[in-house]
Amino acid sequence: MQKFVDFIIKRRWFIAILIPLITFGLASQLKYLEFEGSYRIWFDENSPTLKSYDNFRAVFGNDDGVTISFKDENGIFNAKALGVIDRITQELWRTKYITRVDSLSNYQYVHADPEYPDDVLVEDFIYDYDNLSAPELEKLKDIALGEDLIVGRIISKDAKATMIVGRLTPKAAEDPALNLELKGLVEAILEKEKLSGYSFHMGGGPIINAAFIELAQHDISVFTPVVLLIVMLLLIVIFRKFTPVSISLIVVIFTFLIVLSVQVMAGYKLNNFTGNMPVFVVAIGIADAMHLFWIYTIGRKKGMDNSEAIHYSVSKNFLAILFTSLTTAVGFASLSISDVIPVKTLGIATANAALLAFVLTILFVPALLAIINPRMKEEHVDKKSKSSQFASSYATFIIAHDKLILGLTTILFMITAYGITQVRVDSNTVRYFTPDVPFREGVNFVQENLGGPMSYEIVVDSNEADGIKKPAFMKSVERFKNEFQEKYPDIKHVSSLVDVVKSFNEVLDSSKTVPEDQNLIAQYLLLYSLSLPQGMEMNDKMDVNEQLLRVSCSVNMVDTSKDLEMIQWAEDWWKSTPYGASIEGQTVLFAHMQHDVTDTLVQSISIAIVAVSIMMFLIFKNLKLLPLIIAPNIIPIALVIGVMGWIGIDIDIGVAVSGAIIIGVAVDDTIHFLVKFFEAKKRGDNIHDALTYVMQYAGTAIIFTTIILSAAFLIFIFSQFNPNYHFGIVTASALIIAVIADLLMLPAIFSLLDKRDNQPRI
Repeated sequence: MQKFVDFIIKRRWFIAILIPLITFGLASQLKYLEFEGSYRIWFDENSPTLKSYDNFRAVFGNDDGVTISFKDENGIFNAKALGVIDRITQELWRTKYITRVDSLSNYQYVHADPEYPDDVLVEDFIYDYDNLSAPELEKLKDIALGEDLIVGRIISKDAKATMIVGRLTPKAAEDPALNLELKGLVEAILEKEKLSGYSFHMGGGPIINAAFIELAQHDISVFTPVVLLIVMLLLIVIFRKFTPVSISLIVVIFTFLIVLSVQVMAGYKLNNFTGNMPVFVVAIGIADAMHLFWIYTIGRKKGMDNSEAIHYSVSKNFLAILFTSLTTAVGFASLSISDVIPVKTLGIATANAALLAFVLTILFVPALLAIINPRMKEEHVDKKSKSSQFASSYATFIIAHDKLILGLTTILFMITAYGITQVRVDSNTVRYFTPDVPFREGVNFVQENLGGPMSYEIVVDSNEADGIKKPAFMKSVERFKNEFQEKYPDIKHVSSLVDVVKSFNEVLDSSKTVPEDQNLIAQYLLLYSLSLPQGMEMNDKMDVNEQLLRVSCSVNMVDTSKDLEMIQWAEDWWKSTPYGASIEGQTVLFAHMQHDVTDTLVQSISIAIVAVSIMMFLIFKNLKLLPLIIAPNIIPIALVIGVMGWIGIDIDIGVAVSGAIIIGVAVDDTIHFLVKFFEAKKRGDNIHDALTYVMQYAGTAIIFTTIILSAAFLIFIFSQFNPNYHFGIVTASALIIAVIADLLMLPAIFSLLDKRDNQPRI
């Protein structure tokens, strides 16, 4: 170690110049940095669920679109509201990336010709609205409320709210820039309608994708400088010197720039999770630098010159910082097993950041200190100093109350353990946004006024060409619709070509049922197809062989557990028939992601615990003490998740990410504690002196780093992206609990062991 530090001091200028050159050279790649917000970023390209969804879109076209909804308290059947609907409909038809528009004005109304009752007309439901009288408008309202295809989908049951839907071209909404562009185009259309006085709500895939991108950009542009400012102020308060602050921030910034540049070079784009990387890097880098500066400061206060203090700090901290960097990297790297791609990329990037921060801390910080040689006033550190007195009082307190500390910890764990059984997992993407986000407001508006802002797309296979025209098949679809809605009230609307056939039969045979004659069904569908205007074809409702039928379900926003239950029920229902069915759509995609969220939480924590346990054994070589060493790092996670169960906070992807990170970061405190504790025991200190030594040379730094880390993670409570919010709350709380466990429970265990055996078995 002596030669290593001598090398750094001797080559200080070379190191101090080379590292910035490498950093800024790599940072030149940041000009290619992009954000991504497509639903596809959450899934691996080989995901069976994603492949199935892609196959669905290849057959039926893009199911994604932009929705615009609004409400008129006096009812939408008036000239003003109908004019707004018609103008928006026409504008959307002319908008780039939109291939079809469905609204009340262009709904293809099937009815008998008043002059020739035996003839069927299929035409736009509303036209020439300016010249319609009040009775005529009232008649249109009554007709609309009798149309199953639109009630609960584009018009509310009370006829006060309506929705216009613009369907996208096949490849639209997958390019991040396109999402933002399309949102801007729709906003420009609505800007023209401001004089109407209506409040418009936008929804659909491009809007949620744009929300993902905008929130990620906001969080990274606001939280990163705020976190740096908070860290800077805390470091100034702790060290009362500018040198530790500036050097620590340089290490953090360089680490972030290098890791992000490598990510860009590898072809990755920033998203809502990897956008948080700067805050993680701040937490990782500051923790290492904090311990290095703390011992360096103690050395200078003892009267050491600059070179001696650098040697003293590096020799005291090298192994501890190395071990903590490895365990932190392991915690983050355990996320790489996740099937949720943003989580996987975040885990890999931050694991690399942990190792890079160690390299920069152990090389760059000593080199800069050797160059700067900061002035520090010598302060004689002895047993009479305030810090020594506090450390001694701490040791006395632990030894005197060890049984009470462990007893209270056990009781607290048992109380919160029940809460763990009440925790639910929810990966509903709409709930990823706080209620004040415009997109979330739009979804809530639709659910409250129209019903069913989410959707399931059920592809029913008749098992033969032209099979969808068979009466038995269509009656099965009708029976499924009725039973599905009866079983689950959250299924607000179910539509398919079966409704079209029933409408034709009602007009021509006065019976709103599926006819018994297959040829008649075929004639109805042919007549309907020939009557539709260009762009309104029904090829999005069936495949070219007329074997597959698309059944669209509008669903309320529910927990993903309920989504999975309803999806499973639908699949099981069709298995009991001669036909087959698959459930598709983006709602279904993210519902299935719940398993990935759960797996991420369980598997990443398990891997982190096993990996950290192995590393702890290799470091301290004591198998019997291993459970006692690991416990303080597992208990904080259990306590926080238990509290979540008690107060009803669901586990989302943010909480799933936090578990392994908490272990990886919290174990750092344990390592610093144990390294100093065993160091004291090996030199012959009794339990009191060993705990005093730990507090004086590691405990204070542990407390300060926890304050800094918690402050950094707590900044996420101001995010409008709920996974970030939950991540901040859970991680900060767990780290605070972890430091209490490390500085109270762990030493209490050693105190009891010492009383039993006079000394810990090490």
